[in-house]
Amino acid sequence: MASVANGTSNGVTNGTSSPLKITKRAWNERGHADHGWLYTYHTFNFASYHSLNPYHESFGPLRVINEDRVEKGTGFGLHSHAEFLIWSYIVTGELEHRDSMGNLETLRRGDVQFTSAGTGIRHSEYNRNESRDNHFLQIWAKPSVRGLKPSYSTRHYPDEMKRDKLCRIMESVDRHGGEDGESSPIPLHADLSMDASILSPGNSVEHKIVAEGNRKVFVHVVMSGKKQPSTSGAKLQIGDMELGEGDGAYIEGAKGPGSVVIKSAGDAPAEFVLFDMNE
Repeated sequence: MASVANGTSNGVTNGTSSPLKITKRAWNERGHADHGWLYTYHTFNFASYHSLNPYHESFGPLRVINEDRVEKGTGFGLHSHAEFLIWSYIVTGELEHRDSMGNLETLRRGDVQFTSAGTGIRHSEYNRNESRDNHFLQIWAKPSVRGLKPSYSTRHYPDEMKRDKLCRIMESVDRHGGEDGESSPIPLHADLSMDASILSPGNSVEHKIVAEGNRKVFVHVVMSGKKQPSTSGAKLQIGDMELGEGDGAYIEGAKGPGSVVIKSAGDAPAEFVLFDMNE
């Protein structure tokens, strides 16, 4: 695993002089499994992958980021969840979602499907497409309230909403404005906000910290293939830390009001997700 000492960079939050501690989560040091039907990387401890590094257990309420590729005509069978907030960010291909609440739909690029498992649900995720594999991010967070009634929602965020700007995907119920449109942020019971962006080479975006006080930020760069390109591809610059495809960054020392600037430093557009959380 990437050590804190060797993977740390100092940046600055705009508007303050507070240093940022940025620790890289290298793409090829994540947990990894190739099951044939499923090719996956785990940012955090998951299934048989277990790291003793406390960063890789959880970060704030963020507990799982799995970058999954599901082979055509295969998928996850019916299984149970409880007391987790779970969402799927579709990158390419199709993924059918079916659950014990009676929901059944096929998700495609731009779709984000969210389940608050609460007291318990069962669901399956299956790639019914016989000609194309699916690529998605499976994300879990720990809720701030236990015993919630299970709930489900799906929203759509087209590329135009993310191109060279930050698009709010998930928002804490305490900050959510009550919007219920097709592309409105999805409310969740955790002090967590998630943005997504597709940043063109040379362009920058500024993430404004969502709440006052000390915050944690995590950034993950979506992969274009099963391995990080060796010489080209998407890259991000945060402070003096460079991230390539599949890399992540644990960012500590962020404080609201303040901001974090992210620059696209590669030769291809960089798709990434950013999480702003309580400590």
